[in-house]
Amino acid sequence: MPWNECKPMDERLRFIARLLEGEKMAPLCREFGISRVTGYKIFDRYKECGLDALYDRSRAPYRQANSLPFQVERTILGIKKEHASWGAPKIRDKVVRQYPMIKPPAVSTIHAVLDRHGLVKRRKRRRHKTEGTPLVAAHQPNGLWCADYKGEFMLGNRQYCYPLTITDYRSRYLLTCEGVPSTRSDFAFTIFERAFKDFGLPEAIRTDNGVPFASGNALFGLSRLAVWWLRLGINIQRIKPGHPEQNGRHERMHLTLKNEATRPAAFNFLQQQERFDNFIEVYNNQRPHQALGGAYPGDIYTPSARVYEPPPEPDYPYHDRSVRVTRCGRICIGRRKINLSTVFAGQTVGVTEVEDQIWLVSFLDYDLGYFDKERGRVEPGPNPFVPDKVLTMCPE
Repeated sequence: MPWNECKPMDERLRFIARLLEGEKMAPLCREFGISRVTGYKIFDRYKECGLDALYDRSRAPYRQANSLPFQVERTILGIKKEHASWGAPKIRDKVVRQYPMIKPPAVSTIHAVLDRHGLVKRRKRRRHKTEGTPLVAAHQPNGLWCADYKGEFMLGNRQYCYPLTITDYRSRYLLTCEGVPSTRSDFAFTIFERAFKDFGLPEAIRTDNGVPFASGNALFGLSRLAVWWLRLGINIQRIKPGHPEQNGRHERMHLTLKNEATRPAAFNFLQQQERFDNFIEVYNNQRPHQALGGAYPGDIYTPSARVYEPPPEPDYPYHDRSVRVTRCGRICIGRRKINLSTVFAGQTVGVTEVEDQIWLVSFLDYDLGYFDKERGRVEPGPNPFVPDKVLTMCPE
């Protein structure tokens, strides 16, 4: 394990002191459990900056992504209001003249600002819809599934267990409760795929904003798991941060699960999973549910008619081209590399030119953002995954 369980600053001081005493780099790195690359980097920082270089450096970004001074944004909107026919390139030239002392914003940034304020006239075109039945308010089983992790707890063997649970909103049927050692997306993919194979596909899934359902650093908070759901034709619903009551039915089930299946905790995962399986049987087929008029969830729930199968490759007949996103989250067009997001790695997106030297990037039926000939990243457009519009359809 790299470094000992103490302050990293103290360990780095000991490391540098022993190097200065004449000890060799390779055996010293082995003793401290770090690579020689890291050892040489620490030593070079010390030689360059002295002891101050040994403190932990801030991991905060050097700048805030997509930030624009409000004075500049206000100027952009004012120019557009005065000259409604001007596009982003012409507005950029005007902003450069008015603010020569600042770094000029990219054309795609200006276009994204105009789009957020509803000042971009979209071309009317037919949209290619993905297959699947439309979202209906959850008055029928499988109209909406709810998913979440019940809070972690420690097993008897000192390992932490994170139960991933999925319920049907209408019938309260507990589809799965699987204890896993972490919230990594690999485990979630396996559990959801098994649920889709056993019960079919829902119209929508409601979750919170945590990992692996969402990613705070990715475009529109999407995650690899959420992108997979979109590929399957499943709509995404997310509760507002800090409002677990918007997933209240699921949270109430967690309270029952906690009282009946985790107190006391079993010794290991196998024993704990046996308790979860027994709880599922009792909860679905033996325990009357007051909100269902005393019926069992198993009396009401029926599997979905939408059979799970690997999704087809997206097609973009109304875009200029289809591009597969690289593993590092980039769109490669010729020699250009445009940063999008790693959550779309391996996915196919559509790219079309909406104005002179401004391109729109779309995924399935969702417009993600814009890039231009100068900036090497996609500027987000209006959020196409607004949760408030969906939550009004099926309130708690």
